[in-house]
Amino acid sequence: MTSMSREQQVSKVFVQVADSLIDDFDLIEFLEELCAHCVDLLDVSAGGILLANEKDLLHTIAASDQTTHLLELFAIQHDQGPCLDCYRTRSARCNIDLHDPAATASWPVFAEQARRSGFRMSHVFPLRLRDRAVGAMNLFHGRQQSLSPEDASLAQALADVATIAILQQRDLGQEQLEKTQLQRALSSRIVIEQAKGILAERWNVTPDAAYEALRTYARAHQLRISDCARQIIDQTLDTDRIPRA
Repeated sequence: MTSMSREQQVSKVFVQVADSLIDDFDLIEFLEELCAHCVDLLDVSAGGILLANEKDLLHTIAASDQTTHLLELFAIQHDQGPCLDCYRTRSARCNIDLHDPAATASWPVFAEQARRSGFRMSHVFPLRLRDRAVGAMNLFHGRQQSLSPEDASLAQALADVATIAILQQRDLGQEQLEKTQLQRALSSRIVIEQAKGILAERWNVTPDAAYEALRTYARAHQLRISDCARQIIDQTLDTDRIPRA
């Protein structure tokens, strides 16, 4: 990737954040694209974002692929992993060797599952506003590869961008998070996963392929992905109208 193309891609992310100020902004799609940008900009294999609900429980809100989505779900179900630690401590941690027992001593079950998923290294960054965290971002390498200090700074900046997009409608001087907005995002994620599963089963394709088809259709018709997903679940959208990816 050339320096100019990298700069252009970073600029695109910030333009999308500016777009988040409009009413019909699709938060789920933005966070999914942010994970994809992380993969391209930081030369990592995958990325995922966890978001906390009003009860301070983490949920997977976005991921660059289905493998990462399932791994994040595994972490939540077993209540262990670097992303959960990152959210609780509000501190970034880079270059975690998932094959090093000392580095993964706090979450050996997660580390084993991550290795089975094909990942070798992990890097985590908090989604935070001042001293409060709303979630965390996890990046993975499939090979022995460190994240440079410059790339780590960019990764934290992208995590901060995600925080801005999530919290853009709240008064930054308030102590309480905009709980309804966070819950709406988590509810939309559940609806999208259900619709993705329906398409994957109906078409006999992977969930990633089903999601790509859903996203392409939503963009072509200037609709939110979550709205299309609800129509699929409600059977008000004929899935035969959606071109397969």
